[in-house]
Amino acid sequence: MDNEMHISNWFSTEEGKSGDDKNHMPKTLTEQLVLGLEDFFSLEVWRASVAELIGTAVLVFALDTIVICSLEINTETPNVLMSIFIFISVSILILATFPISGGHLNPAITFSAALLGVISFARATIHILAQCLGGVLGALALQAVVSDSIVQAYSLGGCTLTVTRPGANGPTSASISSSQAFWLEIFCMLVVLFASVWIAFDGRQAKALGPVGVSSTIGLIVGLMVFVSTTVTGTAKSGYAGAVMNPARCLGPALVRGGHLWDGHRFFWLGPTIACLAFYMYMQIIPRQHFQPSNQGRDD
Repeated sequence: MDNEMHISNWFSTEEGKSGDDKNHMPKTLTEQLVLGLEDFFSLEVWRASVAELIGTAVLVFALDTIVICSLEINTETPNVLMSIFIFISVSILILATFPISGGHLNPAITFSAALLGVISFARATIHILAQCLGGVLGALALQAVVSDSIVQAYSLGGCTLTVTRPGANGPTSASISSSQAFWLEIFCMLVVLFASVWIAFDGRQAKALGPVGVSSTIGLIVGLMVFVSTTVTGTAKSGYAGAVMNPARCLGPALVRGGHLWDGHRFFWLGPTIACLAFYMYMQIIPRQHFQPSNQGRDD
């Protein structure tokens, strides 16, 4: 509690509002916001990470299932169905985990939160490990319930640059270039960061919108980016599931299924990481008083 009051008091000073040199920040504040090594020994942090693990496992299972079902249904616009169901699923899961862990469910979101001082890097490390493990568990759960033919046809709905689908006249394949995937991950992740940071991580916006408004808005942005990325690449009917914007969702199926899912896998990590760093640089340019971090991870 003392650390929390110390942080609040510092942010109310001129240095805290302007975001001046970190050397001027109180030592305890710097340790709390940047390193937070005590979080490694906090039972509350580890308990919160369980929500990230289970939430990410359910998210990966749900999203990969949505991808497979949308492509299996005989419709002219599978990407529209995919986007709508992704919007609903992401919104519900963020809402379910938001009170416990902040509802990140995404290593890129967690990394961005650490860069901006919303949570410590120690807590971010624990959450990212939990998210990656959750991604693997979600992929294992999906593999356990789908048929072998579906696994072969859709590669567990994993992240891939080349898609091979069964057709009436034999298998058909479609692909996007590695540069397309790379830039799509960067740009789409930037859009998601604008929504999540300014809506979920800013205390004023989060309070005004409430949990339902925050989770619904972020889910809508994610679904919209899936629709846009599948449309602009001309792959709406080919089986490409759009920009992923979540490395944990790619890691799970890649570890479980393997094979061509490792082709270009690095882009699904590099793209969001670069987007996080670019957004962090942008946040350093704007005046500090325009962003008031919420108290995620600083109330335990």
